Amino acid sequence: MAAECTAGGELMSKVHLIDHPLVQHKMAIVRDVKTGPKEFRELVDEIALLMAYEVTRDIALEAKEVETPMGKASCQMIAGKKVGVIPILRAGLGMVNGIVELIPAAKVGHIGLYRDPESLKPVEYYCKLPPDISERDLIVVDPMLATGGSAVAAIRFIKEKGGRNIKLMVLIAAPEGIAAVQAAHPDVEVFTAAIDEKLDSRGYIVPGLGDAGDRLFGTK
Repeated sequence: MAAECTAGGELMSKVHLIDHPLVQHKMAIVRDVKTGPKEFRELVDEIALLMAYEVTRDIALEAKEVETPMGKASCQMIAGKKVGVIPILRAGLGMVNGIVELIPAAKVGHIGLYRDPESLKPVEYYCKLPPDISERDLIVVDPMLATGGSAVAAIRFIKEKGGRNIKLMVLIAAPEGIAAVQAAHPDVEVFTAAIDEKLDSRGYIVPGLGDAGDRLFGTK
């Protein structure tokens, strides 16, 4: 279930906290410092799949008649735009497989950004998106929404390439990151499994889960 965050009025209505018990249980294990890279990767994959149910809840349906072994049934099937998944490299890669497992026809683009350790601002080094991006419902994924700089920049790049219907899906968000995305892109809905307390002096989410990329790939 996704709970709409209403504090702060209309903008916060575009922030959705996914509080399903399975998601919250897996998030607790993901946060644990004792969880190793293999289990961490598996859990992020599973959480992304579960979150994708809520992110895609408003996909349009159309009526279709299906022949069953016992007769004809009036059913509903997905209609309209197709889905595109765009991870922000590198940590966003850990969330792709879960979504693609749920939506095999989704196309996957990539945006490469890194955060300058001094300015904390995003620097782009790679951008490769599906050619029909304007025709797709787009899900931008990144485990952490910290300062919001990378998400804001990634969404800007996508819009410049023609992307229109964009949602942002993260595991953990800081209030500062949510505010930054909403200020720059008030049309974008944010889906998160947790809204944490704050950022520390280095721009890390507290209590967070540490550096998601390092924990996914076993680096320092």
